[in-house]
Amino acid sequence: MKLYCCQEHVDMALDEVVYECETYPVLTLVPEENQLSTTCEYCRNVAVYLVGN
Repeated sequence: MKLYCCQEHVDMALDEVVYECETYPVLTLVPEENQLSTTCEYCRNVAVYLVGN
């Protein structure tokens, strides 16, 4: 499971990964060159983080 999220929704993404996968999430920054084309899973803001397991 991988979720792209903005600064505002990072808590929701972390909670969702823990709930769905029952494991510790891995939080990584989205590279700056990909930020322009990647949007948050919860809104239309630019994604800053990739949350996965």
